[in-house]
Amino acid sequence: MAQKTYQSTNGTSFHGVVIRATVNQLISAFGDPSMEYNTGEDKVNFEWEMETNVGEVFTIYDWKEYRPIGRDEFVTWHIGANSKSVCYDAEKELLKKL
Repeated sequence: MAQKTYQSTNGTSFHGVVIRATVNQLISAFGDPSMEYNTGEDKVNFEWEMETNVGEVFTIYDWKEYRPIGRDEFVTWHIGANSKSVCYDAEKELLKKL
């Protein structure tokens, strides 16, 4: 199952795979975000650095909301990884846990 990682997620990118969830749902399932600047002043307010059950790294992040996000508001979250196949694997694991 998807879990937080201590591996580097540098080089991950968006491959068109998204999920819909609230900040509170993600926190409940995966713990506090790795990065939180919920001011709306940057391209990303929240990010989780994660890995799949086979150790492939990925990130979950909002993209260009440019506003503070409510904790119970449904948002479309991007999944960033090193390949589209890892994004799809991550999506399956995330949806099972959500």
